Parts: sequence; structure tokens; C-alpha cells
Amino acid sequence: MRPAAVRRRTEAARLPREAERRTAPVEPLSTTWPDLDLADAYAVQQDNVARRPAAGSTVIGHKAGLTPAPAREPLGAYEPDFGHLLDEMVHRDGGTVRAARYCAPRAAPEIRFRLARPLHGPGVTLGDVPTATDAVAPALEIVDSRIHDGRITPTDAVADDAGSAGPVCGSWTPMAYAPDLAAVNVDPLVDGSPVASGSGEEVLGHPAAAVAWPANALAAHGTGLDAGHVVLPGAMTTAPLIGAGRKAEARFGALGSVSVSFV
Repeated sequence: MRPAAVRRRTEAARLPREAERRTAPVEPLSTTWPDLDLADAYAVQQDNVARRPAAGSTVIGHKAGLTPAPAREPLGAYEPDFGHLLDEMVHRDGGTVRAARYCAPRAAPEIRFRLARPLHGPGVTLGDVPTATDAVAPALEIVDSRIHDGRITPTDAVADDAGSAGPVCGSWTPMAYAPDLAAVNVDPLVDGSPVASGSGEEVLGHPAAAVAWPANALAAHGTGLDAGHVVLPGAMTTAPLIGAGRKAEARFGALGSVSVSFV
């Protein structure tokens, strides 16, 4: 790679880190570097994730983003993306988080998977996912944008680790006793008031398909989904903005519920 391209990636990686540290979003990277492509963006993402262990963080899994088609349309994205989940991001069900630690937090209702064995692509199918899954749980993913989201592109979303910021996990249900995940309905609420409704079908037709997707996409980067890791397959509804003094909750019927309060 040419020195100029290396410098571009290095500077592009610095900006989301600074935005997270200062809790102040930066201008879209695609505006500053119009020729930044998805390969560059994933390299930026990986560069920032690779710095985390030095600060004491551990990767505990991955998330798929932009899995519902309506989420891809505003960005002009033709496929989902993926990001990383870190142990420092996890919040307790029913607990509180500081709204000030995020730039523009949203609460996305999702079904969380915990893997009993690895899923390494290419060639992972929807049918491979249930047999590799130990348990599933209701979850809220705190999604944050460290980049001004008025005109972001897929490149910006990927470079920003797909908005990965803070999973909140409810009680686990062994996969053998889980309901049909495509048919699971969810009702997200803010301060007790319903804000949307959706089902597992919204996520690539089935949440397991949205677990298979990053397993295959990660293969191009020399990795995959590991045993013991967790996976968030994407939002089942729109994700409302949440601020201080508000409570986000999602009710998943037989699968249970999950909540978190912002202070």
C-alpha cells in the first residue's frame, strides 16, 4: 500500500476514536476522503478494535448492522455490515447507563445469540446457526453514531464499527427451548409508551440468517464467529433516540423482556 493510503487510513481511524473520547461526533469520513472505500473502512474499524486489548478490553462477539432492508436504503447500502462487541460495552438488564458517554444513543431491540461452537465462513447457512447456538436472549443494543449521521454512507457506518456501543442482555433461553425466532414479535417502549413493533422476519427474513451473514463476511478478513462469543443480528424495529431521564424497554413475548435507563 502506498504511504499516502496508509496515512489516510491512519487519520481516518483516529477521528472516530477522538469522537468517542470527546463524545462529539465528527464530520463523515466519506466527505473528507471521498475515495475511501469499504475495504478501507473495515481496515479503519479493525485498527481501532485492535487497540482495545491494550486498554484492557476484550472482544466478546460481533454485531450485524443494516440487516433490515429499510435501514440500508437511506445509506444506499446494498448489503449489511458488521462490527465488534467488547466486554466494556455490556450493561446489566434493568440497570442504568450515563447518557453523556454517548454521542447520539439509540436503543435497538434484537435477539442475542450465544454460540456453543464456531461459525467460520464462507458457506455458513441459516440452517447451520441453530445447531451452533447454545442460547438466545432478548436484548437492547445501544447504537451510537460517532459520525454526524445526516449524510453518512456505508463507508462511514463501517468505519464507525457499525455503531457498536452497548448491548443490554435479558435472560438466556436454551436454544432447544426457544420459540420460532422469525415469528417472535417485539414491542419496544420508551418511558412505558410503545414506539414501534416488529418481528424476527424483519432481520434478513430470520435472525439466524443475520448471524450467518457476518460469519461469512468475516471470512474475507481471516476470522469468524468463535465458540462462546455472542452475536447481535440486527434491529427488529426502528431504534428510537434515547436521552437522559428516559427508560428503554423491549418486550419479546415468550422470549422475555429487557430494559435499561439513561441517567
